[in-house]
Amino acid sequence: MIDLLFAPLGFFVVLAVLAASMIKIAREYERGVIFRLGRLVNTRGPGLFLVIPVIEAMIKVDLRIVTLDVPAQDVITRDNIPVKIDAVLYFKISDPAKAITEIEDFMTATSQIAQTSLRGVAGEAAFDEILAEREKINTKLHKIIDEATDPWGIKVTAVEIKHVETPEGMQRAIAKQAEAERVRRAKVILAEGEYQAARKLKAAGDILGADPITLRYLETLSEAAKEPNTTIIFPAEMLGMVKGLVNKK
Repeated sequence: MIDLLFAPLGFFVVLAVLAASMIKIAREYERGVIFRLGRLVNTRGPGLFLVIPVIEAMIKVDLRIVTLDVPAQDVITRDNIPVKIDAVLYFKISDPAKAITEIEDFMTATSQIAQTSLRGVAGEAAFDEILAEREKINTKLHKIIDEATDPWGIKVTAVEIKHVETPEGMQRAIAKQAEAERVRRAKVILAEGEYQAARKLKAAGDILGADPITLRYLETLSEAAKEPNTTIIFPAEMLGMVKGLVNKK
């Protein structure tokens, strides 16, 4: 008699467990890849959906952007300079079914293709290009990695080189090169200023009928007179030049 009473109860318990196992919920950024007896059926979600126990199996996939650090790679640049370069890769799953069926581990595969691509692209570039044209390197890396991972249902959104480490001797050479460049620019600016001043002096001399050298003397004296406690000694010939200039006016 007791067995007859508990039989319906056991049936309803089993039925409730089966019903609970059938109900699946996927968040907005998740999708469920459904396999029926081992065969890919479809992708379900987001929201509430049913999966037939035993017959169907589900693998949940996250569609959010993944941030992947690319470890530092030892690279010899095109001009034979050894450097270490690391980067960061941003990607997301664009096709959940492909990400599950076309590649065993899409995270590991994406990391490996990013490392090999970074070594290849950096090895084809000159050292100065890596330092000064990172955007160009990033764009090239983005294209190569995106094309390689597209059959796996992966979409690369961005690739950024983070750090370029150079040997200590090369760092000193770069510092010297930068200092030499600053000195060169300063000399060019000074020479350009002198050239413009000379042209203006010549123009003024043409207008006043005076020798440009005389005007140069006057300009120098004018600048010296601005300083406090300045004693100016005039050469005799200088006084003659000034007097001649005044008479011409």
